[in-house]
This record gives sequence, structure tokens and C-alpha cells, in this order.
Amino acid sequence: MADKTPSQQIDDIIKLYGGWKGETLSQIRSAIKQADPDVVEAVKWRMATRPEGLPVWYHDGIVCLTETFKNDIKLVFTKGVNLSDPKKLFNARLMSKTDRAIELHEGDPVDQDGIKALFQQAVELNVNKESNKR
Repeated sequence: MADKTPSQQIDDIIKLYGGWKGETLSQIRSAIKQADPDVVEAVKWRMATRPEGLPVWYHDGIVCLTETFKNDIKLVFTKGVNLSDPKKLFNARLMSKTDRAIELHEGDPVDQDGIKALFQQAVELNVNKESNKR
């Protein structure tokens, strides 16, 4: 996988998981790309137990990542504690001091509009933080 672009590596991760997990990852990715045409894709944190790594999306810093487990997928917003969640999509990592996550199981609908709104908020937070440093 290392000789492929990050986008190709994420394509491979989607194919690797296949089934409902692959479809869910694909829908999440689609929402993210629609929310921000300037998003940068990466694959990080490869390890023996997860050699494929984790899909990560950046815009002036990390915005979110996905983790795939045996029975669920988590879309983790790394600064989720600072985001408003009017649709109440965050249902995991609620005790974290920084992260918030959307945990999805087989058969759960993917709220693409809700994900887009959260992603756009997170990008705005990153952009404003970067502009405040100057």
C-alpha cells in the first residue's frame, strides 16, 4: 500500500472491509469530500494489528478519522468537543476531553448532511485557529 497515493490507499481500505463496512466508509468519505473540496486525505497509524492504517482527513490540521472494528465503525472528530451537534449524531467518546465520535453499526443510516455540517464546523475551527496564530 505504501507506494500508492493516500486516496488509493483509502480505496483499498474500503475494498478490504467490503460489505456494509465498505459501504459505510464510502458514504462517510463521500460526505467529507462534498463538505470540503480542499480536504486532504491520508492514512496514518499503521500497526501490526491494523496494517492498513486509519483513513484521516485534514484541512489546516486533522479534522477526523475513521476506525473500523469488528461490530462497528467510528467516525472520530478530533476536536469534537468544540463542535455543536444539533442532530445529536455524536454517540461515542462522549467522555473524552477532545474527541467525539459517531458510532455506526450494520444497518445504521449514514447521515451525510449531518456529517457534512460537522465537518464544515471542524474545518472552520481549524482555519480560525491557524489564522489566530499569525
